[in-house]
Amino acid sequence: MDITTAFYLYSTMLKIRLVEEAIVNEYPLQEIQTPVHLYIGQEAIAAGIAINLQPHDFIVSNHRSHGHCLARGMDLEGFFKELYGKQGGVTSGWGGSMHIGDIERGIIGTSAIVAGGIPIGAGVALAQKMLSEGITVIYFGDGAVDEGIFWETLNFCKLNDLPVLFVMEDNHYASQTPTEQRHAYADIAHIVQGYEIPTLTLDGNNVFEVAKVSGNLINRIREGAGPCFMRCRTYRWKGHVGCSEDDDMGYRPAAELSIWKTRCPILWLEKYLTEQYPGKAEIEFFSRRDYWQREIDSAISKAKEAPYAVD
Repeated sequence: MDITTAFYLYSTMLKIRLVEEAIVNEYPLQEIQTPVHLYIGQEAIAAGIAINLQPHDFIVSNHRSHGHCLARGMDLEGFFKELYGKQGGVTSGWGGSMHIGDIERGIIGTSAIVAGGIPIGAGVALAQKMLSEGITVIYFGDGAVDEGIFWETLNFCKLNDLPVLFVMEDNHYASQTPTEQRHAYADIAHIVQGYEIPTLTLDGNNVFEVAKVSGNLINRIREGAGPCFMRCRTYRWKGHVGCSEDDDMGYRPAAELSIWKTRCPILWLEKYLTEQYPGKAEIEFFSRRDYWQREIDSAISKAKEAPYAVD
């Protein structure tokens, strides 16, 4: 991985983390009324895939969409205005956290319905195939594969060789229910491969691995190979919804959360960059953190000052 790309990935991941941390700080003030599903801990997936996308590609996301949208280039001011329900939000202040979109940046939209974006993504990919332009990335959690529409869409996309990259962000829980209590099969990859769809399972916290694997699969899709499937193992730090870590609810042990925090995708990348580029890395870390924090603070300030969305 060349130095420019490595620091670009770091910058994207850091932006996502700082945005989500800002929401954690702002949410108790009760000015953000929309429910939020935070992406902290999963930043490497959104950043690693987005770097391989082109302007005419599209993404379709779910309720935990902030990372996908920010990695794709969603405007920070428009993003925060949306969360505050203000005019100038990316969906005019009416969509909130779970229904954001930005067609100009290739973000078809997000859906609060579990697996709701999956068939939408197939429709987008069908149009792309008819127009011979672009691919679609569909993001979803491991809870979405419990829905019948996921399997129906998988079958449809394969039958029609649609240009789709399915990205399963396997963070081990659907709301508060662990995977092993929901899935009768041991490994979803074996099931998906039965559809003759290229399928890879990878470390979703290693941004270099995500970028390399997604890049290879995306190239195959562009060459007409049809749909491909990525299972990214990762972990969300915050609860299913809201800003707390919710390990006190009893469905996941505190020790498990602590272990995954040691596998933080940003800290891993900082360690790598520090070892590879001593001296320069620390300067880059400070510069990019300072830049994004100023951009975020400015976006929040403007969002608070903006008028509310009206009929």
